[in-house]
Amino acid sequence: MGNRGMEDLIPLINKLQDAFSSIGQSCNLDLPQIAVVGGQSAGKSSVLENFVGRDFLPRGSGIVTRRPLILQLVNNKAEYAEFLHCKGKKFVDFDEVRAEIESETDRITGSNKGISSIPINLRVYSPNVLNLTLIDLPGMTKVAVGDQPVDIEHQIRDMLLQFITKESCLILAVTPANTDLANSDALKIAKEVDPQGLRTIGVITKLDLMDEGTDAKDILENKLLPLRRGYIGVVNRSQKDIDGKKDIRAALAAERKFFLSHPGYRHMAERMGTPHLQKTLNQQLTNHIRDTLPGLRSKLQSQLLSLEKEVEEYKNFSPDDPTRKTKALLQMVQQFGVDFEKCIEGSGDQVDTNELSGGAKINRLFHERFPFELVKIVFDEKELRREISHAIKNVHGVRTGLFTPDLAFEVIVKKQIVKLKTPCLKCIDLVIQELINTVRQCTNKLSSYPRLREETERIVTTHVREREGKTKDQVLLLIDIELSYINTNHEDFIGFANAQQRNTAANKKRAIPNQVIRKGWLTINISIMKGGSKEYWFVLTAESLSWYKDEEEKEKKYMLPLDNLKIRDVEKGFMSTKHIFAIFNTEQRNVYKDLRQVELTCDSQEDVDSWKASFLRAGVYPEKDQNEDAAPADTFSMDPQLERQVETIRNLVDSYIGIINKTTRDLVPKTIMHLMINSAKDFIHSELLAYLYSSGDQNSLMEESQDQAQRRDEMLRMYHALKEALLIIGDISDYHNRRPTPTAAAAPSRPPAVRGPTPGPPMNPSPAFGAPLNPSPAFGAPPIPSRPGPPINAFNSHQDPFSAPPQIPSRPARVPPGVPR
Repeated sequence: MGNRGMEDLIPLINKLQDAFSSIGQSCNLDLPQIAVVGGQSAGKSSVLENFVGRDFLPRGSGIVTRRPLILQLVNNKAEYAEFLHCKGKKFVDFDEVRAEIESETDRITGSNKGISSIPINLRVYSPNVLNLTLIDLPGMTKVAVGDQPVDIEHQIRDMLLQFITKESCLILAVTPANTDLANSDALKIAKEVDPQGLRTIGVITKLDLMDEGTDAKDILENKLLPLRRGYIGVVNRSQKDIDGKKDIRAALAAERKFFLSHPGYRHMAERMGTPHLQKTLNQQLTNHIRDTLPGLRSKLQSQLLSLEKEVEEYKNFSPDDPTRKTKALLQMVQQFGVDFEKCIEGSGDQVDTNELSGGAKINRLFHERFPFELVKIVFDEKELRREISHAIKNVHGVRTGLFTPDLAFEVIVKKQIVKLKTPCLKCIDLVIQELINTVRQCTNKLSSYPRLREETERIVTTHVREREGKTKDQVLLLIDIELSYINTNHEDFIGFANAQQRNTAANKKRAIPNQVIRKGWLTINISIMKGGSKEYWFVLTAESLSWYKDEEEKEKKYMLPLDNLKIRDVEKGFMSTKHIFAIFNTEQRNVYKDLRQVELTCDSQEDVDSWKASFLRAGVYPEKDQNEDAAPADTFSMDPQLERQVETIRNLVDSYIGIINKTTRDLVPKTIMHLMINSAKDFIHSELLAYLYSSGDQNSLMEESQDQAQRRDEMLRMYHALKEALLIIGDISDYHNRRPTPTAAAAPSRPPAVRGPTPGPPMNPSPAFGAPLNPSPAFGAPPIPSRPGPPINAFNSHQDPFSAPPQIPSRPARVPPGVPR
């Protein structure tokens, strides 16, 4: 029966290839295989057809093979072919096989001679073949013809390299003998990926077309361009023979006759020809598979382990089971609620390191952006003093007042309080936008069920929009409450007595001296003529702004006191991506060197707003705000008494508005948290599920997306393919572990095998390929008149296939058909 274990190795790889090809991917496994490469019209197709003994490959001018063809030859009593994409359909007529290859090629690549790397899997069962798997690749070309893409040469080259770069791939380099071997496209690309020639098998075709008086003896004897696995010569049918439908068996007989009669090849005839090439490839692929099998097994196991966790939830998955749908709906809604709360509260499992989001961004809005918007409210000092003057005069009427009227103070304060509505409503809008973004982010996990995701987003967003109205009403109510009663007895209010003595500049509130408010990198924007822009490490304290060379703060470049400083916005320059703000001195003095203002640049507007908020804490205000110094007295005429009254009310307004700002900064975020954010969390936890049930049919809600269903099916197919592959490999191993041990009496039945290197046919004639073993009667070739080889039963059927290989070939992979047992 021969060595069944070795015989099973090639079908094993065939099964693996089928398993992974059926799921549309190779699972990142480099399966042992033989790739056929060569130039166009080098004779690749003829070699493959000679193996099968049938005409079944497309022929024509230009590029014919436009997709890789994985050709699996299986020795079998019946003769037929099967395609992986036509499961269950047997092709007995090989003309139909050719037509199917052409139509399947056109289906992917179209009819414009384009190429594709998606393989076609063809399995041929025949008594005329030995177990063998080859990949027929497109022939290399130099020039695009017809409507081929102009980069067709590079496309084909990239496809070839995709296959032959893998260490597990043997390269069958087909070169015609009537061209210079040094110009062989096949050997050139093979040498790029296999410089030592360890994986390359040379095939020389068209030996019968060489010029008279020349031969390829030096090449075939492996002397000219040596390869570890040597060269084998073949003679294919000519185009005239193909057009005349010459029988392949007759062609094989003519090939044998050519080698026996040619004076240059007569001495090596038993190592030339298609039958010998097929046996050699069978043996070399078998040995190659045997060598790579342990690594393949470990890689399969690691792939299976990595999939195990993901597949666990899909093992007993039934898409239409109502119980599963209900459970999945409950779990997903619950998980959505947990994720939303984590995003807001800041305890998420996956923390974004690229930008602020969720609760962190809302916190920044509350404590940096909102206070800054409050302070940014522009009070035109001249207009404010004019309004105070008019209010005082209108309160006194026709009389000249001796005292400062408190009614004028109330009128002016209320007018300023109304201006707080705009930044408060803006803060609510920004928080809503961030809440909606957070909802979208959390529904990403529901992408497996598009309808559920869409409904969840709609319901929660609608609830947030409903709460928006209530929150805005409540905030406006807070401002109306402030307008309803001006509390001049507030503990922080300065009162009339202090207001008369107060000087705005002297009373400017400062933070604790030397308190560090902020640190960070900023770029000072200076023209190239003055040295160009440079980045420094800035430190802002309650009294000064300093910048250093780096974060170690050892080399201080400058320290700028904060007295009389203000901030103003600066427009971005043309083509500039930086955001700019400037610091300047209100007394028109130089701020830094000879610069009246220092322009500072940040990467984003958020950084600019954050720095501005930090300067506010340090007492540096934007240009034109409520702390603007008094306008010159000559702007409009006032008598001294009215001027004192205006100054008093101005100071009182400053004090009271400061109290209102402080209250608003505290209460507005609390109102938003209570009425909007906490309400949204409660709604998601307690009411979202009920709304989802009432919004439509549960079955439509829980319909899987096509992508998810496809991903699940692919993952399950991959998982089962990996398990099946490991079982197949395990069966081979078990077979060898269970085989009987050779007895001592059996030892003399054959002489010890001469151990030699696996690759390459021997240079001397080998008796293993004499008659009757070499030519199979199925090929119709006459026997070689040389000494008979050892009888078949002389081979040790228990030789360990995983031990060092015998000299090629110690025995054929299986007894060729037609040899008497």
